[in-house]
Amino acid sequence: MAVSSLYTSNSLLHSHSFSYFESLKLYLHNGLNSRRRKSSGRFAVSSSHSNPKILKSNRRSRFGQRLSPYDSDNENEAIDDDDDDWLSDGPGPGYSDDKAKSKLQAASNVNGGSMYSRMGRKLKVIKGNGKVNLNRNNYTEKDKETGKSSKNKYRRLAEEIEVDEKWFPLLDYLTTFGLKDSHFIQMYGRHMPSLQINVTAARERLEFLMSVGVKSKDIKKILMRQPQILQYTVESNLKSHVAFLVNLGIQDSRIGQIITATPSIFSYSVENSLKPTVRYLIEEVGIKESDLSKVVQLSPQILVQRIDNSWNARYRFLTKELGAPRDNIVKMVTKHPQLLHYSIEDGMLPRINFLRSIGMHNSDILKVSTSLTQVFSLSLEDNLKPKYLYLVNELQNEVKSLTKYPTYLSLSLDQRIRPRHRFLVALKKAPVGPFPLSSFVPNDESFCQQWAGTSVDKYLAFRQR
Repeated sequence: MAVSSLYTSNSLLHSHSFSYFESLKLYLHNGLNSRRRKSSGRFAVSSSHSNPKILKSNRRSRFGQRLSPYDSDNENEAIDDDDDDWLSDGPGPGYSDDKAKSKLQAASNVNGGSMYSRMGRKLKVIKGNGKVNLNRNNYTEKDKETGKSSKNKYRRLAEEIEVDEKWFPLLDYLTTFGLKDSHFIQMYGRHMPSLQINVTAARERLEFLMSVGVKSKDIKKILMRQPQILQYTVESNLKSHVAFLVNLGIQDSRIGQIITATPSIFSYSVENSLKPTVRYLIEEVGIKESDLSKVVQLSPQILVQRIDNSWNARYRFLTKELGAPRDNIVKMVTKHPQLLHYSIEDGMLPRINFLRSIGMHNSDILKVSTSLTQVFSLSLEDNLKPKYLYLVNELQNEVKSLTKYPTYLSLSLDQRIRPRHRFLVALKKAPVGPFPLSSFVPNDESFCQQWAGTSVDKYLAFRQR
């Protein structure tokens, strides 16, 4: 799929191939489009942690229960069945006593009637005179008992942070993903308003994420890193970002993995941030459009970092330090885009200096790093140095052999290199002179057939010993 389409239009999910999983299509085009938000006024909850009403609310009801700082002061106000994301009971803009009165009259009869919440529980009784009173029989027996249970459940949490009782349904739902009090405290510290979200809205958003491939077990990880995701609506945010990934050519099976790896992607504007980043990768860095989806899948973080700064700094460094041509650096980024995240002073330079110290010239280092760019991320003490010593002392190879088989540096010394070497020595099939590094490249089955001339079981048994 041409990435250039991202420049001029915001294509929707249907622009992807017909193989895009049917459940997502059904969810996006049928389920969600049938829902409409009511146009009544909404109450915006402040997100400031310094707001004393949010952190320390001392308001209590006539029955001694703590009230949210956003509860209405109007005791006669009827229950408003507003499907708002925020946990708000107060009247919004445009509220008037006439509207409330008409709601009361419509819900009552001559002898007095009752009004029910969405859950079907009787919360208030409307008298014939239009006044609203609490039905103590229902409220104190059933609902109050549930409230006590939730209070006890989150008693320890309430000792750490100021917990609003209206958060309990959301907290109960999030516990199904493995979240505990310690996780809620982290969410509170990172972004407190995320705990004020209506549980119905939160469920809709998390179910959407799971419908596009996010695993249920990863929801906790996502919320710990990006609790704001509970506030991102499906229609105006989540869908457009998934469509953006689809239009890049990302495979359906990888979309959930990308979201899990980089949930912060939803906090970046598709038009003003993500698409410009894609244009920069193609036009300035030189990534081919056909390689773009692979680059994003290898390192989703590339979409949310200051790509201009990271690219220019590493381009200048490699050009100056190794004399690397632009084409080689583009190949490095294409094969291993994590290069743009590596520290120059603490990561890249020490490894270049190590390779120099064992006798490599800049041209040799350039060959190795172009073929095996992750060499810049390998540990010096636990990886590069031990493998170098084994290469020259046990395998009797010269350093120059690494330019032909740089893959040697990426293989496990304990699980691949040493066992195969000793196995061939034990079978007396090790060649005289430098040990062939090519014998470490194939899988176990091919190694046993081509080099050992024996069964895989025999080799595995030897490796166990």
